[in-house]
Amino acid sequence: MTQPPQPPQPPNEPPQGGFGAPQDPPPDGFGAPQDPPPDGFGAPTPPLTGPFGKQPDTPPAGGFGAPQPPPQAGNPQTPPPAGVPQQPVPGYGYPQAGPPQPGYGYPQAGPPQPGYGYPQAGPPQPGYGYPQAPVPGQPQQGYGFPQGLPPGQPPLQGYGYPTTPMQQQYPPQQNGGGNGGKKFSTQMQIIVAASVAVVLIVAGGVWFASSGGDDGKKEEASRSSGGTAEGKDGGTGGAVGGGKEKAPADPKSKVAFQLPEPKVTEVTKVNGSWLTDKAYVKSGLNEIVGYDLAKGTKLWSIPLAGQLCAASRHMSEDFKTAIAFEAGKPTKAKKYQPCNQVGALDLNTGKLMWSKSVTAATSGDEPVRYSEVTLSGTTVAAAGTEGGAAFDLNTGAERWKPKVSTDGCYDAGYAGGEALAVVRKCGTYDDPQLVVQALNPATGAPLSSYKMPPGVDFASIVSTKPLVVAADVGDTAGDGSGISDFFSIDASTGKLLTRIAADGEKYAARCASTQVESCQKLAVGNNRIYVPTEDHEGTGEYGDTNEIVSFDLTTGKPTSDRADAGDRYTMYPLRMDGGNIIAYKRPPYDKGGQIVSIDGSTFKQTVLMENPGEESVRDAENSFSGDYAEMIYSAGHLFISQTMLSKPSGSSLDDKEYLAVSFATG
Repeated sequence: MTQPPQPPQPPNEPPQGGFGAPQDPPPDGFGAPQDPPPDGFGAPTPPLTGPFGKQPDTPPAGGFGAPQPPPQAGNPQTPPPAGVPQQPVPGYGYPQAGPPQPGYGYPQAGPPQPGYGYPQAGPPQPGYGYPQAPVPGQPQQGYGFPQGLPPGQPPLQGYGYPTTPMQQQYPPQQNGGGNGGKKFSTQMQIIVAASVAVVLIVAGGVWFASSGGDDGKKEEASRSSGGTAEGKDGGTGGAVGGGKEKAPADPKSKVAFQLPEPKVTEVTKVNGSWLTDKAYVKSGLNEIVGYDLAKGTKLWSIPLAGQLCAASRHMSEDFKTAIAFEAGKPTKAKKYQPCNQVGALDLNTGKLMWSKSVTAATSGDEPVRYSEVTLSGTTVAAAGTEGGAAFDLNTGAERWKPKVSTDGCYDAGYAGGEALAVVRKCGTYDDPQLVVQALNPATGAPLSSYKMPPGVDFASIVSTKPLVVAADVGDTAGDGSGISDFFSIDASTGKLLTRIAADGEKYAARCASTQVESCQKLAVGNNRIYVPTEDHEGTGEYGDTNEIVSFDLTTGKPTSDRADAGDRYTMYPLRMDGGNIIAYKRPPYDKGGQIVSIDGSTFKQTVLMENPGEESVRDAENSFSGDYAEMIYSAGHLFISQTMLSKPSGSSLDDKEYLAVSFATG
């Protein structure tokens, strides 16, 4: 991956401070000091072209914060040119012609070797970035963002990118694809069959060992009703309970509806989408709109004073959530409006329950500006470079607001869900020091603190329960993902349980943002963190594939989990469904995408949805960025939507552009 582009500066915006601390680094985190726009993370950048005139090739540094047009997500695999003879090329991991030679992906003599991107066997080795020894006696809990669902309701997925478990990693063993299209010789079949048998035997032993003497029983994982779903009470790993999502009689889907993209003249943020039992809710231009689940017709609209600039990825059990929006609409005199309004939405009734701003000593006479907002229980927490404030979800009553800090620290951003945590920033511009704290949601008082290591400019909270943090330590990730390591922390004591190295050349999760709650393409549940591997060659003559693998959050050791995307597909987690994993499979050039459920115990994949392969439908599906689009799946319905809009230009003027598309089975 490449480094994200720098956003331009908004004119005449005053610098922000917080708790009396020195100025925070620029929102893109890449060096050049900048004045924040309304949302506090930099002015919009000019749109880039793509299949729909707004998909850049590099990820925005701001993520939630810095307005930039999203890149194209689909990247479907393209076939070789028609009519041009192709030199047959052996597929990934496929046996070669002639006597079997040792090599990457080929069955080796002796014990089988792990496949591409697979966590290495054996105990973790000491040294930078390697998993550290666990802290004895520290209990672990499952993944827990939003709160539980009402009885009888399936898990509803809201804004953000939920989490999901993964599957076993072994070298690909398939009967088709490479070797120039030649079939196996009898001798070759015997060799490969023997190798597969050895792999299966060893894999069975690894799985048995990883079950850790608990009779193969994994701790229960619970659903949550908010924007994302997380496993609960993760324990020490092992099998987990099943989920609510069931395979339909026919998984083939059809297009339910398409929402046209609003016309804009500037790059405009439209992040924020949620799903209730009655409506699909999506942010638009200066409004929040509820659409009929089946038809896409407008049910209601909530007008806003200005454009939305931040949205919580969580909901309460009764479908309430939080947003931050600008104080007004742009004018000639004031093109950039400050993002200083916090509000609560009732998504059942389509009402703005309340909205307000806060003035604090850290912001002078001006209202505090925010760059992100989250929800935990009945606490709405919003933060930016001027510190953080919190409100009661139902009444809007103030729970706390920024204060001048004696230690020069301020709340840079919160993460919500089943618990509430914060990243506090201290130190100077050139030498920042980050502290991660678990908070009492009612008072904001810290329950525990963990000091991040030197060399961390930004940290992202992957999960609040268990508490898992991602960071790029010393800018060593090298791929723009914002992740070099994961930190598993005991939220009750603030002690580090383990540190897990995430090689940027092997793993494809993303937290590339200055925002605290912005990670995508990963999942936490069953006391494990699940990450997709980077794409690599498959077994066919063309087309990439990848896998999902996992690490234990207590020991930091790799597990035997591996889920294979299959030839020409790549996959990543969307969310947890009880103890199962809901994942999206990005399609090849000639097929539609898939939603699959991966059984948390057996890792058997079940196709829940397969989208149409017609060109026009494929083009619509692939126009959304896999790194930035919001994707929600529940009960046979899939919704994919944009998080950023830009003015069409060039060849994209004739392209059909969509704010959101929906697919449905049955």
